[in-house]
Amino acid sequence: MKMQKLFYLNIIIILVISCNKDPEGPKQPTPIILTDKSHEVITSSNAFGVDLFRVTAMEEKENMMLSPLSASTALTMLLNGCGTQTYEQIRDMLGYNGLTLEEINSAYQCLVSQLLEADPNVNLALANAVFYRQDFSFRQSYLESMDSSFDAEVAGLDFASPSALETINGWASDNTNGKITQVLTEIDPLTVMFLMNALYFKGTWTYQFKPENTTSTTFYLRDGSEITIDMMHEKLEARAIYGTGCQAVELTYGGGNFSMVIILPDGTLQDYLGEFGPQDWDDITSAIDAVESPEQKDIYLPKFKFDYEKQLKDQLMALGMTDAFNEYAADLSGISDEQLFVQFVKQNSFIEVNEEGTEAAAVTTIGIGYTSINEFVVNKPFIFTIRERTTNTLLFIGKVEKPE
Repeated sequence: MKMQKLFYLNIIIILVISCNKDPEGPKQPTPIILTDKSHEVITSSNAFGVDLFRVTAMEEKENMMLSPLSASTALTMLLNGCGTQTYEQIRDMLGYNGLTLEEINSAYQCLVSQLLEADPNVNLALANAVFYRQDFSFRQSYLESMDSSFDAEVAGLDFASPSALETINGWASDNTNGKITQVLTEIDPLTVMFLMNALYFKGTWTYQFKPENTTSTTFYLRDGSEITIDMMHEKLEARAIYGTGCQAVELTYGGGNFSMVIILPDGTLQDYLGEFGPQDWDDITSAIDAVESPEQKDIYLPKFKFDYEKQLKDQLMALGMTDAFNEYAADLSGISDEQLFVQFVKQNSFIEVNEEGTEAAAVTTIGIGYTSINEFVVNKPFIFTIRERTTNTLLFIGKVEKPE
């Protein structure tokens, strides 16, 4: 990647080594003991998350954020109800090749249980839910597996009632500390199930920024224009690396189990994203982990806060999950005997970074609908024709964009 001037960066961080050391020494994270299968699941989830981030970020010109853990959890819940090629496509996309479904579920349980207990100074919460249309026929074994393997809230609702929408949005709000209050605005008549995951994080920096050190400064946008932002500044204990096509710094939260890794490309962010992949993430984090101890550095980091919503169907199809979205090819036979398919996968996210720390949340929602030969719902623009049947003479043909 060509070296370019740092005039088009989306993040500004200046690192200057200082001679001062924290007298208390670096924080040591609590060890998390994982099985080999759990390590495989983490590695696969990370790779999937980086790929999903790249294909999404490349088309976005504004701020964006995804949660790989939330997305992979919801998609793993879906995987439990899939069969044949639909199962294989989602399994391969998530990187679970060579693992049985039982091994995947067990590894997930092992990981989540320890993540939630890793640092008492960090508020981390993860919740799953299955909301289904109460008058539709589902396999009881699937609903039971969602409860036992994913500790999911499982509830049948009257999808035709406004209270169903209130319940679903209320669940999202309750499980993100009110940061994501709406994930659905309506329920499609053919939707029969929602698979949901909510992830919430709130952590204070191990070494916080002093508010009085925050000043207004210039931030350079991708088009070369300038804006004025609030830039935090502090001498902090941090691990940093240089010379890998980017600079990277790690800022820890609480007792040190959780951290924010900030990656600052040598050139433009857009050029860097074009080549960024799972191996780059592994190389960066491995290099950071190889730094024996953090050093005090002058850190300049912008305060920022935004929310984001993204429909992920196109991105997931590009990564290989195609049959699940096809109402005639999808095999969700583990959920119901009816012909089901995935209508959408979307994620809502929120993040705020300030002098005290970081608050972040994400909700992944998978909508599952059905195709029935006994129902034909015309609820979007359509084509109509009038013909003579014996000769197939076409008398009229038109389209309706807006019924009046």
